Amino acid sequence: MEETPPPLVSSSKPHLEKLTLGITRILESSPGVTEVTITEKPPAERHMISSWEQVIQWPQLQELWDPTTSWDAAVCGPVGTYEKNNCVMPEDMKNFYLMTNGFHMTWSVKLDEHIIPLGSMVINSISKLTQLNQSSMYSLPNAPTLADLEDDTHEAREDQPEKPHFDSRSVIFELDSCNGNGKVCLVYKSGKPGLAQDTEIWFLDRALYWHFLTDTFTAYYRLLITHLGLPQWQYAFTSYGISPQAKQWFSMYKPITYNTNLITEETDSFVNKLDPSKVFMSKNKPLIPKKKGPLQPVSSQKGPSTPSTSKPSSGSGNPSRK
Repeated sequence: MEETPPPLVSSSKPHLEKLTLGITRILESSPGVTEVTITEKPPAERHMISSWEQVIQWPQLQELWDPTTSWDAAVCGPVGTYEKNNCVMPEDMKNFYLMTNGFHMTWSVKLDEHIIPLGSMVINSISKLTQLNQSSMYSLPNAPTLADLEDDTHEAREDQPEKPHFDSRSVIFELDSCNGNGKVCLVYKSGKPGLAQDTEIWFLDRALYWHFLTDTFTAYYRLLITHLGLPQWQYAFTSYGISPQAKQWFSMYKPITYNTNLITEETDSFVNKLDPSKVFMSKNKPLIPKKKGPLQPVSSQKGPSTPSTSKPSSGSGNPSRK
């Protein structure tokens, strides 16, 4: 059976239009934007959320465990429980997954007949909502782990929330890998058991520094949509901001966000102001007929041509007429 491409968001999919907060109409009306698509995902079942949250009791685990294998408490943890995630998912996040098990929306631009993927908005499905890996980074004995990178000397200021920790003080789950530009994470600030009211959304950049985004999943989802999924938009919430290349795209497709001061600061000195209507103007210009010079009169005589009868006078000025 032939696979169908991801459906375009249109009025025939009213639930998808509500899910995207109507942003598709804005994108489709923007110059140069093409292939605005959203991958439709089925709703998650409630048991999938419960399975993600739950703590498996030892008798339940024994049924799944190979009966020929002895239970080793040193490897598997204390006898009696086996913790899967042991975290309560926030209510707004549950409601989101009960509507769609993840989110993936993309859009591209057309430049010189080439289609370039640009915007990407992603929320991982429940199966991919995994805990940030705390195992050895290089799978070698005594190799450093994320917990070894803890640096408590750079604590948050009084006007900022406390940053997450890679050790057991925090439990961190990956919401979006940001196409390799960092990670957006759901953070349980108080470790396990994780309570729904103790969650925040943070951005972990490629240098493993934390940057606060929002205190609820709903607020983060609105940021994701209103920033149009532009490349590196999360860096607008860092002290060093987005890259010059990303600022070019931001100046062309301005995010619908209250945080515009983070985008426009110190950009006038080196960012070109591009006009999308000119950038994406078609190169097929109408042909303009070339102007032809005056036609030379054809002489009726076959002999050599004679000079004109009127000659300028030897004096200065225009020739006189009789």
